[in-house]
Amino acid sequence: MLTNAEIKRLRSLHEKKFRDMYGEFLVEGEKMVHEALDSEFEVVSVIRENEETMSRISALSTPPPVIAVVRKPRPAALELPRSLCLGLDSVRDPGNMGTILRLADWFGVTAVFASQDSVEIFNPKVVQASMGSVFRVRCVYCNLPEVCRLFRHGDLPVYGTFLGGADIYCQQLSDQGLVIMGNESNGISPEVAAQVSTRLTIPSFAGAAGGPESLNVSTATAVVLSEFRRPR
Repeated sequence: MLTNAEIKRLRSLHEKKFRDMYGEFLVEGEKMVHEALDSEFEVVSVIRENEETMSRISALSTPPPVIAVVRKPRPAALELPRSLCLGLDSVRDPGNMGTILRLADWFGVTAVFASQDSVEIFNPKVVQASMGSVFRVRCVYCNLPEVCRLFRHGDLPVYGTFLGGADIYCQQLSDQGLVIMGNESNGISPEVAAQVSTRLTIPSFAGAAGGPESLNVSTATAVVLSEFRRPR
């Protein structure tokens, strides 16, 4: 039986400052705990308590039967693989971040480079939305404009998604380089945009009826990665 102090400490891991302090984060639910146990991450403890106790620890509306405490890994090293990578410029929504990690996992993206002001991948909502991909996708928080410059200095393309870019369906796309996805409200920042070598857009087919102004960033990421992986 957990003490009130232990429950309070576990509950505190829903906040970033305490995740940073203790170097741990929570994983909730049977599937996610199995994903953690099967990964290279260190699982500190697995908790199975009565429903009342689990509800005091959990951030979910329905408390899960199991929760794991997992050690945060050391920050990933800044290495530039000669493969397809994602760059995330100020992606703030946890659901979007988790979904993008899942997409990166599905489409075989080697690394995700996130700006320092992007949401932390060990945020409980990010972990949950990733459906286990947080344990498999290498995510590096970095100075994104500088990373873009490093890709270009290595003769690797830097793609960016813009409303006024070239039609992605009409382009020859490389299977190497960096693909930048922008902030949910403001898109790609001017500092990062200055380093983009090829501007792309997903054209709208709404026609004269109008339609939405843009796509959600995780939806756009799915479309973009699918096109990059389409056989030529």
